[in-house]
Amino acid sequence: MTSVLRVPAWATTGILTLCGLIVSLQQTLVIPLMPDMPQILGVSADDASWLVTATLLTGAVATPIVSRMADMYGKRRMLVVSLSVMTVGSLIAALGSGFLLLIAGRAMQGFGASLIPVGISIMRDELPREKLSGGIALMSATLGIGSALGLPLSGVLYSAFGWTSLFWSTAFVGAVLIVAIRLLINESPQRSSGRFDIVGAIMLSVVLVGFLLALSKGSSWGWASGQVIGLTALSAVVLVVWVPLQLRTREPMVNLRTAFRPSMLLTNVSSYFAGFAMFLNGLVTTQELQVPADTGYGLALPVVTAGLAMVPSGLMMLCFSPVSSRMLDRWGGKPTLLIGSTVMGLTYLWRVFNSDTVLNVVLGNMFVSIGTAIAFAAMPALVMAVVPRGETASANGLNTLVRSLGTSSGSAVVALVFASLTVNVGGAVFPSGEAMTLLHWLGVAVALASVLVGALIPTREHGRDEEYETIVTASGPGSAKESVGVEP
Repeated sequence: MTSVLRVPAWATTGILTLCGLIVSLQQTLVIPLMPDMPQILGVSADDASWLVTATLLTGAVATPIVSRMADMYGKRRMLVVSLSVMTVGSLIAALGSGFLLLIAGRAMQGFGASLIPVGISIMRDELPREKLSGGIALMSATLGIGSALGLPLSGVLYSAFGWTSLFWSTAFVGAVLIVAIRLLINESPQRSSGRFDIVGAIMLSVVLVGFLLALSKGSSWGWASGQVIGLTALSAVVLVVWVPLQLRTREPMVNLRTAFRPSMLLTNVSSYFAGFAMFLNGLVTTQELQVPADTGYGLALPVVTAGLAMVPSGLMMLCFSPVSSRMLDRWGGKPTLLIGSTVMGLTYLWRVFNSDTVLNVVLGNMFVSIGTAIAFAAMPALVMAVVPRGETASANGLNTLVRSLGTSSGSAVVALVFASLTVNVGGAVFPSGEAMTLLHWLGVAVALASVLVGALIPTREHGRDEEYETIVTASGPGSAKESVGVEP
């Protein structure tokens, strides 16, 4: 079945955006259930945490691999493959046949993480240039929108239909999207040549799994434990071997020569800090809204009410997508990135002194999300400004992976701070007010790091091959209209 219809740009954008939204939703939906899952499944809390860890690991591994395969074998094809794996995983999890099968289903759901970079690359090929920046901004915002809306939606589904309804819902939406993509999305004729780098893919998977497993399990295993030290060492050793191997390989898994160009390297480093700041926002806000008032900072809201208080941040990301698009068209990628990261940093600074009411916490969460929407919209534009069309998916996949590493690092650091600075209330242990203040200052620091690194991104990179089509450059006003060419 192939697409025979010429669909309007809004339909293409809508289908691909829904793909991104379902990815972020399926990653978030299970989080509110985590306190109840040990009892539901009859396992320990540490075992139940694999419901989150399995998705994180497979998502990190699948994103660069699927993105590279999309450039080589077809973007729509790999979009359908990833969505199919995610949908089958949702079905396996929904059947609830046992803990191990549930973990397997959650791992398969992680393949959905590759939908966002592949979807952005399809937008580059399919959308007219006047619609492209808007599509990129909306697709990038789905990460935050889904995260914000997933918490209250999870509570509603769980209360009304039981925990398996979370997986049935993503399976249904996934199946509908597969049909829509097959009918309405055209396969891009743009392909990169060569053979797939199997050795490079395996080594990269080892690096990512070792690093992320150490990060995600460090709090429960102990940061000085043999498991964490061993995994970190393994990851580092394989990385040291992998880098020169990729530089010598004719068709590498990751084009490090492109990745090490100043524009790409600095964009990815800035993206790492922006991803850290984004994830920090959700973790801190949830804690502030729900913990008891006797902690000195908690607002003691019920879980459902706290989830509803998170909704405005997701709506702000949705509303600011067209604003981010206009900023890209008017000013270019670099200024847009700097503005977004600056908004995040200033909001965290404000939250240091203004987190004592529900309104202030909700406002703080909203404005960090606004900054996130603006910054995240700029990143794919900056990436596509310096890579050839044949590497669009893999380059955006690398950027998405770097952002994921930022969120994983943020989660690990927050867990460490929560465990280190505590207060006892009614026999229960909660993070202290000092912990929350420290994390707000950390938000200021990582957002500032994103700004400082982003400021170093070259406005025009000397030596870039001129035949590469660029989408939105960092060169300032008018660049979005002047820089789109045709790749030979």
